[in-house]
Amino acid sequence: MTQMTQIESRIDTRGDAYAQALGQGRSQAETLRARLVAVASGGRDAHIRRHRERGKLLVRERIDFLVDDGSAFLELSPLAAWGQYGNEVPGAGIVTGVGMVAGRPCMLIANDATVKGGSFFHETVKKHIRAQDIAERLRLPCLYLVDCGGAFLPEQDRVFPDKDHFGNSFHRQCRMSQAGLPQISAVFGGCTAGGAYIPALSDEVVMVRGNARIHLGGPSIVKIAINEVADGETLGGAEMHSRVSGVSDHLAEDEHQALAMLRQIVASLPPEPALAPPLLPSPPRYDPGELDGIVPADPKQPYDAREIIARLLDGSAFHEFKPLWGETLVTGFGAIHGQPVAVLANNGALLAESALKGAHFIELANQRGVPLLFLQNIPGFMVGTEAERGGIAKHSAKMVYAMACARVPKLTLVVGGSYGAGNYGMCGRGFEPEFLFAWPSARVATMSADIASNVMVELARSNLRGPADEARLAETERQVREQYARQSDPYYATSRLWDDGLIEPSASRDVLGLALALAARRALPDTATPVYRM
Repeated sequence: MTQMTQIESRIDTRGDAYAQALGQGRSQAETLRARLVAVASGGRDAHIRRHRERGKLLVRERIDFLVDDGSAFLELSPLAAWGQYGNEVPGAGIVTGVGMVAGRPCMLIANDATVKGGSFFHETVKKHIRAQDIAERLRLPCLYLVDCGGAFLPEQDRVFPDKDHFGNSFHRQCRMSQAGLPQISAVFGGCTAGGAYIPALSDEVVMVRGNARIHLGGPSIVKIAINEVADGETLGGAEMHSRVSGVSDHLAEDEHQALAMLRQIVASLPPEPALAPPLLPSPPRYDPGELDGIVPADPKQPYDAREIIARLLDGSAFHEFKPLWGETLVTGFGAIHGQPVAVLANNGALLAESALKGAHFIELANQRGVPLLFLQNIPGFMVGTEAERGGIAKHSAKMVYAMACARVPKLTLVVGGSYGAGNYGMCGRGFEPEFLFAWPSARVATMSADIASNVMVELARSNLRGPADEARLAETERQVREQYARQSDPYYATSRLWDDGLIEPSASRDVLGLALALAARRALPDTATPVYRM
C-alpha cells in the first residue's frame, strides 16, 4: 500500500520562541482547568450539602455511574453562561454530552439541581436544544437525567415564547421519537410545569421513590388555581405515578437502581447497523502535547498550520492537495484515530486562489464521502482594489456555497482568530458543523479590536465638520477597543454557546477522534456529487 507523505516539522521545540509560546499555552490551559473545576462544584456548598442530605447524587456522579467503565464522556459547552448572572448559573445548570451506555453511544442531557434548582435560563435552553440537535443529526438515543424546576420565571421572555425556546425542545423530542431515536428519562427530583414534559414525552420513564416528582402545577400553583391543598408526594410522587397515573414505567428505590434500570433499557434496544471499521490508527510522529506551544505568544506572529496538522493526523501522514497554489489555505487528506478526514487550515487571509482551491477541495471530499475538518485562524477574505478586481466576492462565495452544501459531516476547530466572512467560509457556527470546538487562544468577532477601533475612529473623523476633537476620538477608540477585546474573548464566546466547548490544544486529537467517530453515524444522502474544477 502506498504511503502518504509525512509532514516534517520545522519548529525548534528547544528554542526560545517555542518556550515562550508553550508557557502562554500552558497558562491558558491552567486557567481553563480552574474554571472547569469551579463550574463542576465551586461556590454552592450549601446547595450541594442539601442535595446530598436528600440522598441524591451530584449530576456528574450520575453520569459517571451511567456510562460504561473506562469509556470517554465528550462533554459539551461546560462553560455555558460563564461570566453571566454573577456566575451563579455555572454550566447553565445542565450537563450535556455523548457517552457510551451499554456499548451504545448516547446523548446525555442532565439537569443540575444544585444550580437554581435545575431551572432553565436562556443558555440552559440553548444548551439543551444543541444537544438534541447533535443527537438528531448523528442518530443518538437521548437519555434525560431529570431534576428540573422548569423555566426560571424572571427569564420567561428569553425562555418561553420564541421558536428556539423551551417549547422547541419538546418539539424535537417528539420528532426524534417518531424517527426511531429512543427518548428515555430517569427522574431524580421535582419536575414542574415545562420540566414535567421532558419525562411525559419520553418513550420510557424511571422514577426514584421519595425524591422524584412530576406535576404540571406544584402545590403552590394548585392552591392558587383551584384552592386545593396537596403535598408534592400526593400530587406527583414516584409511587403515585408508577401505581396510579401510569406516567412512570419503572419505580426505583434509589438513584443507583434508577441508573441501572436506564442502562438495562438501553441494553434492550434493537442492535444498530454495523458501521465500517476505522483504519488502523497510528500515533503522530510528533507529540500532540506540543500543540500547547504551536500558536505564538504574539497572535500577530504567523506560523505554519501544517505544524498543527502534523500533531493531529495519524502518523503525521498528509496527502496535501494543491500545495503550490493558493498557499494561504492548506488542504489535504489524512486520518485521526483511524477516521478518514479532509483538512482545511488557514495560513493567512483567503485570497481568490485560496477560496477557489477550498471550493475545489470541499467538492472533492464531498464526492469521496470524507468528513471535513476546518482549522480556523483566519483574518478574513482579502480586501482591496486588486482583490475586488480579481473577483474575491464571487470566488469567496463559491467556497461558502461548496461548504454550506457539502453533504459530508463537518467539524470546526478555532485555534486563533476567526474574523469576518472568514468565519463563514471556514464553517463557523452559522453553517451548522456537527461539532465546533475552540482553543483558549481563539478569538471570534467581525474584526480584530485593532481594526475595529481604527475603522470607527476614521468614520467618526470623516463625519466631523470642524476641527477634530482628538480627545473624543481617543475615547471612541478606547471604547471600541474595549468592546471588541471583551466580546472576542473565548470565554465570552463559549458562555453564549458560540462553540461546543473550549478544549486544551493537547487534547484536540482525542476530542476530534471522538467527534469523527460520532459523525460517521450520520447517513449521507444518496446523491451523485460531481466535482467542478474552479
